[in-house]
Amino acid sequence: MSGGTRTAAGIWSTQYVWVTVGALGLILLAAVQSLAVTTVMPVVSADLDGDALYAVAFSGTLATSVIGMVVVGAWCDRAGVLAPLTTAVVLFLAGLVVAGLAGSMETLVVGRLVQGLGTGGQTVALYVVVARVYPATLHGRVFAAFAAAWVVPSLVGPFLAGAVTEFLHWRWVFLGVAALTVVAYVMVVTRLHALPLRPDEPARGGIGVRLACAVTVAVAALALGLSGGLGRWAWAGVVASVIVIALAVRPLLPAGTLRAGRGLPSVVLMRGLIAGALFGAEVYVPYLLIDEYGFSPTWAGLGLTAAALAWAAGAEVQGRIGDRLGNARLTGMGTAMLVTATTAAFLTAVLQLHPVVLIAGWALAGAGMGLMYSRLTVLTLAYSTPQTQGFSSSALSISDALGSAMTIATMGLVFTALAGSGLGFSAVFAMATALALLALVPGLRLGHARELHATHSTR
Repeated sequence: MSGGTRTAAGIWSTQYVWVTVGALGLILLAAVQSLAVTTVMPVVSADLDGDALYAVAFSGTLATSVIGMVVVGAWCDRAGVLAPLTTAVVLFLAGLVVAGLAGSMETLVVGRLVQGLGTGGQTVALYVVVARVYPATLHGRVFAAFAAAWVVPSLVGPFLAGAVTEFLHWRWVFLGVAALTVVAYVMVVTRLHALPLRPDEPARGGIGVRLACAVTVAVAALALGLSGGLGRWAWAGVVASVIVIALAVRPLLPAGTLRAGRGLPSVVLMRGLIAGALFGAEVYVPYLLIDEYGFSPTWAGLGLTAAALAWAAGAEVQGRIGDRLGNARLTGMGTAMLVTATTAAFLTAVLQLHPVVLIAGWALAGAGMGLMYSRLTVLTLAYSTPQTQGFSSSALSISDALGSAMTIATMGLVFTALAGSGLGFSAVFAMATALALLALVPGLRLGHARELHATHSTR
């Protein structure tokens, strides 16, 4: 039997099956909730008269997630995973319940802020669960499964959210996910109780400085998202927010991250760059199809659906043969696909090419991200010790969140400024291409860590 076959069966073996199912359930429900909220938020905003807080309902969740990432990461490095994961899930549930029962937009935003704390912490805790429960030979397969867990929500999440809102009420989009999350959590926690998940030598030292930095980063990220409302001072707000984030985020990342230091620093930096390139541009893919080509919202979503499917396929390839391809080849291939996709989007906007060019190109972006995203997570754990798994996982998630948030905010200002000239779409896709090309710098400095052991042990 080949190593890939044994690995594929391993995460579903009796030893791991309940952890696998529960963890995938938590990932799946977080994805469903994220996509569902995007679908129903216009209805929520109209019902609660909350147009003024519409953007904050999204950006606030992303901002507070940074705090959850840092706290849970440090907690996992000093103790087991069960308590941090439980706390994160409780916060996620509390946020869903508050939002689902909200009588005003202000209350709903509070719920979304609490939910962000849980979402960020839950992601980091699950990464540490993978590091401490599964052997290194299975990490690539687990993260490929995590990537696949986002595909189903992208296919049916918006439709289900719309149906629930139409036939029941938008509140059940929040409350229904909360009820299912309890079930998924029970599956995980039942198995984790029986496993030794504490590091042999817990990390030492307080987290006061890192927590203060996390709060500062969260506030600055929230301010960045609100900068568009400053009128002619908008760019000053962006610059000030970016400077504050750059200064405050340094203790939250591996030393040398902003200089693309070899190894883990480059892994973390590359994650932020490719996340910014893809998610920043992805906001404008359906927008271009609707605005310039007359697509309906349903059909415009085809480009994103194709990308989600290709992402899962790319992650599966990485999980099976990633070690044989090697880090440099994987990131080179993935970056080339991402650059090709953003360039195709740019040319579509400038030359008014057939929309199939944009849709097919964006599927290529998904495939490239599938190759790179899961690989970077595997590398992060491979470069970490039991005492730094939480810190490294939180750093990767922070880079991901901030790369996306900063790029989306900046692209939004550029798009708005150029809207009258008709150059808005081409400008944002050009920015995405530049970010994807810049990702090659850390991509060539990833090096190799203990992930290579998986290759030798499965052949």
